[in-house]
Amino acid sequence: MSTSSSTVAVVGAGIAGLSAAIRLRIAGKEVIVFEQNSYTGGKVTAFEKEGFRFDMGPSLFTLPHLVDELFELAGKNPREYFNYHTHDEVCRYFWEDGTKLTLFPSIEKNVAAVSSVFGPSEGRKLFHYFEMARRKYDLTAPFFLEKSLHSARTFLTPKVLKVLAEIPKLGLFSTLNEENEKVFSEPKLVQLFNRYATYNGSSPYQTPGIMQMITHLEHSLGTHFPVGGMHEISQSLTRLAVELGVRFELDTRVEEFIIENHEITGLVAGEKIWTIDQLVCNSDVKYAYKHLMPKQVKRPKKTLAQEPSSSALIFYWGLSEQFPEMDLHNIIFSEDYREEFENIRTNGPFWEDPTVYIHISNRLEPGDAPENKDCWFVMVNTPYDQGQDWEAIVPLVREKVLERISNALGTAVGPLIEVEEVLRPQDIEKRTSSVGGALYGTSSNERMAAFLRHSNKSNSIKGLYFCGGSAHPGGGVPLCLLSGKIAAQWLVNDE
Repeated sequence: MSTSSSTVAVVGAGIAGLSAAIRLRIAGKEVIVFEQNSYTGGKVTAFEKEGFRFDMGPSLFTLPHLVDELFELAGKNPREYFNYHTHDEVCRYFWEDGTKLTLFPSIEKNVAAVSSVFGPSEGRKLFHYFEMARRKYDLTAPFFLEKSLHSARTFLTPKVLKVLAEIPKLGLFSTLNEENEKVFSEPKLVQLFNRYATYNGSSPYQTPGIMQMITHLEHSLGTHFPVGGMHEISQSLTRLAVELGVRFELDTRVEEFIIENHEITGLVAGEKIWTIDQLVCNSDVKYAYKHLMPKQVKRPKKTLAQEPSSSALIFYWGLSEQFPEMDLHNIIFSEDYREEFENIRTNGPFWEDPTVYIHISNRLEPGDAPENKDCWFVMVNTPYDQGQDWEAIVPLVREKVLERISNALGTAVGPLIEVEEVLRPQDIEKRTSSVGGALYGTSSNERMAAFLRHSNKSNSIKGLYFCGGSAHPGGGVPLCLLSGKIAAQWLVNDE
């Protein structure tokens, strides 16, 4: 890699920004990270209250080698900085009629579990389903997730020609729901695997069937949880960055990018003009074009017109009792999944029949809750913020969520809540500048949505690069780590 000592500004200290900053520092750049908050990590942050520790954002951790890779690039032993549990369960599922199913990071165990609950025929179908997911992942991930889709070099290899030849089999021309209905006869299994559309803030009735490959990450490659919680991903990377000499300007909001003759030359932040050579934008793309770019910069109309992803309403509950029937990850499904997603899409009454996700970190990190108590992260998918009356909506959601959980457990949960905080879509937007509090930037509700995500490199402004959930390849911890990698590689290769 290059050893040029040019100065690079990274705007935003989210996971993608940290990934890019570390790589650029290793490449010999002087790196300054600007962050509007007093902490690093973006959505991957945490808080403590009355003896309970809560991760505020992402709770699922896959592909830990992407974190390890950053330490190894720096010549460090990852285990001296960052450690994680490998869990023996993926998720516990609950339905309103009392049906329960636990899935594992093992194809054989999953086939046995599904056969036991839904019959051997569905178990055999599940094996076939995971094989399809693996094939789609293995075929496409090395090119469409790990490389830029906006670089000709990505497509000029014989292996990519093989991928292009397989396009009719990848599910690009059908929805995830349609792909799942082709395989399973049991509606509950269709619903279960439809849920993976939410991993990029989309609807299974709109997002393309290629998203089936996401299931491969959990059920074949495994699920994990960091020692110290999800927050340790961002904090361990921050410690590494500081050790390498990356400079952090926290509590410093960037006001404007300075662009002269179609080239980035500086930025305005903290009432000061900073001279820089290149800039990596880890801010939400829509926010950047609306608030940070000079007016003369041409806007990418198709990209900016894309529908934002869904957002979330999250309750952080400290409970006075533990529930052994609940594990690290738990889902209680709605009765009408299609109607739930239609309500999210149209700003309908999504609170009437929500699917409820419950993450209990103290299953693997006992110190996250006082002894014999539980630390619950309870999430419901919602529309992104468009000015809805959240003060009226939150109590309606809370009431239905408590009813749904209490029915599943056979115990009234509300009286057991000792500690409570709430995160609404507008709170997410305020903390992260993600437009409308969208969790994953733009949705993938169109066939070619992945190709319309913003490039990791500006095609009109020299020295300007992009990473994060609203840029390629998308949102979530693994993809943001890759996004920072792709942006850094672009920058270094351009010199």
